[in-house]
Amino acid sequence: MNLTLPMLPYPDDALEPHISRATLKIHHGKHHRAYVEKAKALAKELRLDDQPLEWIIQQTAKEDRHRALFNNAAQAWNHAFYWRSLVPNGGGAPTGEIGKRIDSDLGGYDTFAQQFADAAVGQFGSGWAWLVLDGDKLRVTATSNADTPLAHGQTPLLGIDVWEHAYYLDYQNRRADYAAGVIEHLINWDFANRNLSRRKASASVLQPLVEGARTSTGL
Repeated sequence: MNLTLPMLPYPDDALEPHISRATLKIHHGKHHRAYVEKAKALAKELRLDDQPLEWIIQQTAKEDRHRALFNNAAQAWNHAFYWRSLVPNGGGAPTGEIGKRIDSDLGGYDTFAQQFADAAVGQFGSGWAWLVLDGDKLRVTATSNADTPLAHGQTPLLGIDVWEHAYYLDYQNRRADYAAGVIEHLINWDFANRNLSRRKASASVLQPLVEGARTSTGL
């Protein structure tokens, strides 16, 4: 498992005013880093550090005795995916294949946007909102805490972090405003299209996490 903290794929002020530089520095530099370092240490302790990260997540998802490893490995993966789900001057209606699938599977962009916002805002406590490919259909879903679509046989296409550290500096308790800012201005539809096309080609969903990132290392 070559697990390192990936650099952000954009400058740390690039998502302003919707997500501030201060939030990104703390979220990425402290929270994400801590998950990566803890996951590496726990995997080494269990002699699993030579296994792929997705394998570790899937194998430990239902094992209470390895809950700490699952939580940290899944959060390391989820965060790397989240950074790539965002892009400066993104959001709005999708284009390409993902747009066609949203029309056919979810009833159009407006319905999707409402479902995605509802999943983010309605998640009780900490967690994530996701656009996933479940079988051959798109779905909007949510997971709590560190849980991830990888543990449920789903292919994540986009994700929104709704742990408080993702938005509290900028929005305090206004999670709905944070979700609206992401959906309307930051969604990376190119990333979603790449994930969809790679899934159709039976390629790893991990590849897009570091594609185009300003670093030579990644998950």
